[in-house]
Amino acid sequence: MRSHPPTLLKIVERTLAEECAIERGSHVLLGVSGGGDSTALLHVLARLQKRLGFSVSAHGVDHGLRPEAAAELDLAQALSRELGIGFSRSRLALEAGSNLQARARAARYRALDKAARAIGASLLATAHHADDRAETVLLRLLRGAGPHGLGVLPPRSGNLIRPLIRARKSDILAHLARHQIRFAEDPSNSNRRYLRVRVRHELLPLLEELSPQIVRHLNALADELMAGPAPVVLDDTDQPILLGRSQVAAVRRAQARGLIGLRLRLRGGRELALDPLTRRPVLLTRTR
Repeated sequence: MRSHPPTLLKIVERTLAEECAIERGSHVLLGVSGGGDSTALLHVLARLQKRLGFSVSAHGVDHGLRPEAAAELDLAQALSRELGIGFSRSRLALEAGSNLQARARAARYRALDKAARAIGASLLATAHHADDRAETVLLRLLRGAGPHGLGVLPPRSGNLIRPLIRARKSDILAHLARHQIRFAEDPSNSNRRYLRVRVRHELLPLLEELSPQIVRHLNALADELMAGPAPVVLDDTDQPILLGRSQVAAVRRAQARGLIGLRLRLRGGRELALDPLTRRPVLLTRTR
């Protein structure tokens, strides 16, 4: 019997609990734009805050570059009001010129950090998703980045969390449609003079034709390069056992959360566990 894929709500709930390490009592400030990604995350976080024991506020940043931006933030503010979420906004005065996207991103994070401090939020959330992460890996490759530079956009980095990072863009659009949530479309997301937009609309679709799981593969690559070398497990003759990608991910999640009860079944009836003292993976049993 074929099971249904997890909803966006379930994906975000699992990511918050297992990979963002969000604690009860945390106050999360979500950066919103009125676009689909941050709008969907606002809706999901509002529904999860009571269940997971955190509170959420929203803050929109108008870069002062497009007259439509204020109306787009009005959509986010209206949804925040409907959901009972506190909302604030700031307006910047960026000038058009070279490297505009990078300058806008840096200014946006400064504004969000300032807003988080003002309300005492301990965590800042952004709406990056799995497709964004795949695009960023490809952009870094195009610019000649090495292994260290490809470990991008982790689920958590300091006080910055990315609850949507395990969700596909299609999951987000499905959630918005299911709940009939209004959102804005930023025309700059279709402007192909930006390299990221060309990667999104030209390169990534081509790669998906050649390898339908390319987004998942690029995200797994980022995970592996971010985490460093894979855990080493030795067999009875001190030879290393090659773990699969999902097994490596399970070991790392257990190590990060301090779990001791991990059990992974390997080929040949053997099982893997975490040593209770060192938290390193060890071969537990072998079927005779």
